[in-house]
Amino acid sequence: MRNRQAVQLLFELSKPGAEAVRWPAADVPESAPSALLPAGACAAAPPPLPELSEPDVVRHYVNLSTWNMSVDTHYYPLGSCTMKYNPKRNERLAALPGFAEMHPYQPDDTAQGMLRLLYESQQFLAEIAGLPAVSLQPAAGAHGELTSLLVAAAYFRDLGQQRTTVIIPDAAHGTNPASAALAGFEAVTIKSTPAGYVDLDALRARLDQRTAVFMITNPSTLGMFEPNIARIAEAVHSVGALMYLDGANMNAILGVARPGDFGADLMHFNPHKTFSGPHGGGGPGAGPIAVAERLAPYLPVPVVVCRDGKYRLDFDRPKSIGRVRSFFGNVGVLVRMYAYILTHGPEGLRRVAEQAVLNANYLLAKVASLLPVPQGPRCMHEFVATASRLKAERGVSAMDIAKRLLDYGFHAPTVYFPLIVPEALMIEPTETESKQTLDAFVEALRTILAEPAEVLHQAPHTTPVCRPDDVLAARKPVLRWQPEAAQS
Repeated sequence: MRNRQAVQLLFELSKPGAEAVRWPAADVPESAPSALLPAGACAAAPPPLPELSEPDVVRHYVNLSTWNMSVDTHYYPLGSCTMKYNPKRNERLAALPGFAEMHPYQPDDTAQGMLRLLYESQQFLAEIAGLPAVSLQPAAGAHGELTSLLVAAAYFRDLGQQRTTVIIPDAAHGTNPASAALAGFEAVTIKSTPAGYVDLDALRARLDQRTAVFMITNPSTLGMFEPNIARIAEAVHSVGALMYLDGANMNAILGVARPGDFGADLMHFNPHKTFSGPHGGGGPGAGPIAVAERLAPYLPVPVVVCRDGKYRLDFDRPKSIGRVRSFFGNVGVLVRMYAYILTHGPEGLRRVAEQAVLNANYLLAKVASLLPVPQGPRCMHEFVATASRLKAERGVSAMDIAKRLLDYGFHAPTVYFPLIVPEALMIEPTETESKQTLDAFVEALRTILAEPAEVLHQAPHTTPVCRPDDVLAARKPVLRWQPEAAQS
C-alpha cells in the first residue's frame, strides 16, 4: 500500500494555517509590491499556494522519491548516456561555501580560488582532448556542439570562405543535425557501411569547397572505434574543412586516445557522462569545448587566463563569437568535474576507460547468447543488440523488453537508437558496475525472454504508472495541477 503523503498532491494535503517556516522580521523598510512594480506585474490576489508543515513536505517528497529509479538505487544500462555512479565526495566538494555561495559579479581578485579551479580545468581538458584551447562556458553537450559550429562559422567567415554544409553520418546523435541547422549550416547525411563504420567513399563524394565541418562520434553510437579515423581526417582536411568530434563517448578512450591526435579540430565534453556529474532531470549540465590553436581566437568570452600569477576573466578577444551562456556557465558541474579528474589522475582516468570497455565486452558476450548483436563480437564502451527476430517470431518488441526490465529492478536500456539498427537495445554498463550486477542483469534478461508475450506486452506490472499512452502524453502533457482535474 502506497503512502498517502506520496500519492496525494501537496494541494490536497494542504491545511489552512499550516506552515513549515517562520520568516524573521524584515531588516529593511517594508514596501508594498504595488509601490515597487508596474501595475501590470501585480496579481489581483496572492496565488493559492498549499499550506503545509515541514513533516508533511519532507514526507511527501521522500516518499515520492521512492517511486523513481536513480543511479543511487538502480543499475542504469542506458547506451550513449553513460549513467555512471556519481561519487558523493564530489557533491560535498561542490557544496563547499566558497564554491556554492560565490556571487557571479564578484571581482576577480576575490575569486582567485574558483578562477584557478576553472583555469586548471581548461588545462586538464586540453590535455585529455589533445587540443590546446578550451571554453568551459557551454551549458550542455548539444550546446557544446552548437558553440563549436559557431566557432567554425566564425573561422571560415574570417577566412572569407563561403562554406555552407555540415556532413554527418547516419549513426550520429540526433543533436548533430539540429546543431548544424541552428548554426546556419545545411546538414548532409551519409550512410554507414553494413559494419556500421563511416563509408569513406560516400564521404569523399560529398566533400567539396562548400563543406565546413564533418561531425563524427568516435567511438560511435554502435560502440565501435572508427578504424579509418586518420584517413577520414585526411580527407576532410584535404578540402579545407574541419573535423568535429562528438565527445559523448569519451568514457571509452580517456587517457588512451586523444581526439586531437587522430585529427579532430573541435570537440565537446559531457562532464555528466565522462566525469560523473549528476545526470538527467533536465539539468543543469555543462558542455565544455576544446579546439585547435587556429580556432582559439573565436572561442566564447570570457576565458580564464593566468598572468603574473593572477587569474582573471579575459574579455578582450575581438574575434570571439561572444557569450553563449550567462556568466561563466554551470560552474557547479565544473567543480564536480575538476574533483573527479583530480581524484583519478592520468593513470586513473585510463583505468576508467579500460574498465568501461572490459565491462561492456563482458556484458556483450553474455547478452549475445540471448539477442543478436549485429556489430559484435567486440565493442568499446557500449553495444547495440536487436530484438528484430523476436519481433518477427513472437511479436515481442525492444520496448516490451525494456518495460519488463523495470519489474526486475533495472532501468531500461536505450531503445530504438541508433536508427540504423531495427528494434535496437543500446546497452552501456559503465565502469562503476560490478560483475555481480552485470550477471544479475543478464539473468533478468534471460528470464524475460522466456516469459509469455502477453506478459511483456503489458509490462511493467509493478510500477506506480504502467504503460501510458506515449502519444497522448506527448501531445497533451499535464504540466500543472488544476483543481478541476483533481476533482474529476
